[in-house]
Amino acid sequence: MKVTVSAYSGYKANERPCRFVLEGRSYEVLEILDQWYGPDSQYFKVKADDQNLYILRYHSVLEEWTLESFRQANRG
Repeated sequence: MKVTVSAYSGYKANERPCRFVLEGRSYEVLEILDQWYGPDSQYFKVKADDQNLYILRYHSVLEEWTLESFRQANRG
């Protein structure tokens, strides 16, 4: 699923996600929990301000962000 991401760009473009919009709602990235690389993509496991976990993928060749996974936080 495509998402709109505002990313920090320092040494290189789209270094890490700061905020993203999913289905019209904006989420702030509170923490990057993990990060890894694929052949043409960079993946970020993030905790958003709704306390849920998301895996965002940045496809460097296509220059687009997608949501790869979502997990609702335990509320208890």
